Amino acid sequence: MNDSFYSDFCRHIGETVTIYTKSGGQSGFGFTGVILGVSNDFVRLITQIGPAPGCALGSDCTCDGRGRRFRGRIFDIGSYVDIPLDAIAAVVYNAV
Repeated sequence: MNDSFYSDFCRHIGETVTIYTKSGGQSGFGFTGVILGVSNDFVRLITQIGPAPGCALGSDCTCDGRGRRFRGRIFDIGSYVDIPLDAIAAVVYNAV
C-alpha cells in the first residue's frame, strides 16, 4: 500500500468523503460517510448515525398512553462500512 495514500486518509479522519470502489452494482456508485478510522488494510466509514437516547440517562424507556413506562427497542442503531484499501478507485474530499 502507498504510505501517502494511508497518511492522506489519516489526515481526513472525522471528515465526510465519498469513496468509489473497483466493483460493479451498488458498491460501484460509491460510499459516502465520515471517516472513522484507517488501518493498513481498510478504511472505515460511518454511513448512518443512530438515534440519540430515548429518555433521561440514556435508557431506552418510553411511556404508553397511560403514562406507564416500559422498555422499548431501538431498531436503527446506525451503520458503517469497511472498504479494503486495494479496492478503492477514487476518493472525493470536500474542498473546504
